[in-house]
Amino acid sequence: MGTGRALVIHPILRDPNPMDGARSPEARLEEAVGLAAAIDLDVVHAEAVKVNRPQPGTLLGSGTVEHFAGLIEQTEEDGHPIDLVVMDHALSPVQQRNLERSLKAKVIDRTGLILEIFGRRARTKEGTLQVEHAHLTYQKSRLVRSWTHLERQRGGFGFLGGPGETQLEADRRVIEDRIRRIEDELDKVKRTRKLHRDSRKRVPYPIVALVGYTNAGKSTLFNRMTQASVLSADMLFATLDPTLRAVDLPHGHRIILSDTVGFISSLPTMLVAAFRATLEEVIEADVILHVRDVSHEDSTAQSQDVVTTLRELGIEPGDARLIEIWNKIDRLAADQRVALANQAERRDAAERPVLVSAITGEGVDALNAAIDARLARGRHVIELALDPADGSGLSWLYRHTEVLEKEMSGDGRLHVRVRGSAEQAARVRAKFEEVAG
Repeated sequence: MGTGRALVIHPILRDPNPMDGARSPEARLEEAVGLAAAIDLDVVHAEAVKVNRPQPGTLLGSGTVEHFAGLIEQTEEDGHPIDLVVMDHALSPVQQRNLERSLKAKVIDRTGLILEIFGRRARTKEGTLQVEHAHLTYQKSRLVRSWTHLERQRGGFGFLGGPGETQLEADRRVIEDRIRRIEDELDKVKRTRKLHRDSRKRVPYPIVALVGYTNAGKSTLFNRMTQASVLSADMLFATLDPTLRAVDLPHGHRIILSDTVGFISSLPTMLVAAFRATLEEVIEADVILHVRDVSHEDSTAQSQDVVTTLRELGIEPGDARLIEIWNKIDRLAADQRVALANQAERRDAAERPVLVSAITGEGVDALNAAIDARLARGRHVIELALDPADGSGLSWLYRHTEVLEKEMSGDGRLHVRVRGSAEQAARVRAKFEEVAG
């Protein structure tokens, strides 16, 4: 049984991934350590190393491999062995196997680590199936033994190396059979999700979705706005499955707020594809809140990663539904906050970010007002006149629109003011008499 003691390596390539933006190697290494900590690994050593010429067999140069092999051997002699090496980069199956032989320790790459985290975080049936599907697809070309350092752990989903588990040790045919069965189950779950989504469409309340880099403070902001108790922690991928809550804005308008999985740089394509159904909460949202941690040194690069993932979902940066939230202003010095506020004010009103602190609640009122204003752009307000005895008609309006106000007028009719989307407005006008403006 493994100890869970890990070595984290971040290779610095001469030609880095352009998606990494202006991130420093130190910041990338720190994020990799945070990812390892998210599955309770004990990181005893972390190091960023230059790779001038990536080796096809090991990625790292022979001297670097020898350096880490010696470090691992020394920990064994000290009686506190490192039994897991996390490489903060994608590895081919050949590179993974060669490194394991040279280092005499289990090796996982960035994709494998993120899959482990997702496996631990998934709670709903759909989330569990999606992660298992992505994990099996990833392992199909590797067919390595399950990760014995996690045997003592529970949580995640069962096939991640628990005692007696054999799926990842099976041959390709067995894995492919399991993938097909998962896909069949996912089709059923997706059909159920679509029914739920269609049902919500009949509810007049607009959907507001929170997106952002992992650990940007989305769940804390969600809790602040809904007074709910969703897991929020200083931990990468603290939440995975989407959570929805109703929120009443100050002006009395109700919205459905959705908290989604955090994005991250180099997010495995298979996970973006696997979670596409979950992320449809974002695709179909009326307003999308892009939450940024402006106190983080890599805030700009993190923001670009979110923009890239949103683009994969078909949401472009200029989308009229987007509102940028600059979170964690409580961590900034006074002069930094003033500079950010001035920077925000210089933006066009349609693209102006909202400065908030999810921890203290500062700026949340301004955020609610911004959501209200953005929703008003695409929603129609209609004045109707009903027969006071038309109880079924009034009930229909409450089910299918936002009823803003109603009162009896001097002509003996019930005047009702409602708000809804263009589609809802068309249905209302076809069913009721509109009062001339």
